[in-house]
Amino acid sequence: MDRNAFAILCDLLKTRGGLLDDGNVTIEEQVATFVNILAHHNKNRSIQVRFYRSGETISRYVHRVLRALLRLEDVLFVKPTPVPDDCTDSRWRWFKGCLGALDGTYIEVTVPESDKPRYRTRKGHIATNVLGACTRDLKFVYVLSGWEGSATDSRVLRDAVTRHNGLKVPFGNYYLADAGYTNGQGFLAPYRGTRYHLQEWADFDRAPRNHEEYFNMKHSQARNIIERCFGLLKKRWAILRSPSFYPIRFQGRMIIACALLHNFIRMYMDVDPEEYTPVTLDDLPIGEDVPNELESIDVVEGSDEWSQWRDDLASEMFDAWR
Repeated sequence: MDRNAFAILCDLLKTRGGLLDDGNVTIEEQVATFVNILAHHNKNRSIQVRFYRSGETISRYVHRVLRALLRLEDVLFVKPTPVPDDCTDSRWRWFKGCLGALDGTYIEVTVPESDKPRYRTRKGHIATNVLGACTRDLKFVYVLSGWEGSATDSRVLRDAVTRHNGLKVPFGNYYLADAGYTNGQGFLAPYRGTRYHLQEWADFDRAPRNHEEYFNMKHSQARNIIERCFGLLKKRWAILRSPSFYPIRFQGRMIIACALLHNFIRMYMDVDPEEYTPVTLDDLPIGEDVPNELESIDVVEGSDEWSQWRDDLASEMFDAWR
């Protein structure tokens, strides 16, 4: 981030997050230390050399900045805006009422030997399964970290929607989700067993043959924003690209902090310096708030009504394309 954004962040952490300048270490140095660890995954010993501080001092102020930043969730997690009826964006105009996209990603962590079986993914990585939901402009609405790598995406989503301060999806709105989730009210998934991923449509000779394939193609083009969002997140913060040696609970909170700072940079800088740089394979994923009076979905389950609505939408999209 540039100096102006950094100054705004320090002021925000002070006025809204409760971060204090105790006379020993300035707020600017506290924040610089914290962001340095996230951006470069520097060890405590390296930070000691750079800032001429003891290991205990570094650790103490990193925890303080993290607590202050997590108090800004209501400020930095964005409020999603549904796709309007008059939308002209070719990627989104068919998904009226959509709030954005969601998906899960694995972030490798360090856990005690006794916990490794629970955190082992199908590919053998020791990781936490992180759920993220984002808007069309690549800002996070909600992030849930801490689930074991062995947990399924659907199980993590069910936990998110049933939490008191969890993911809020008003009736009548929905998020785009991949085939790993149940196609049910509030969550629009693609047809299973049908071509879906963008690379499968790269060959121009392979045009959609029916309404299910065309729906999946348009769904994939729109839902790709969450893949890009996770890719940017991992590219920006090196601490997410390899396991850290903090306690697992602290690692989970650091993941949320990275998402909050990602939103902050996109809100307070004219240009996101990472958005138009190439995203490597290592950066890609492995594998909100609404007015209180709106009733939200608190269960994730399939329904014939929702499946029929998807079929009708897919047929309408395919007919219009033809």
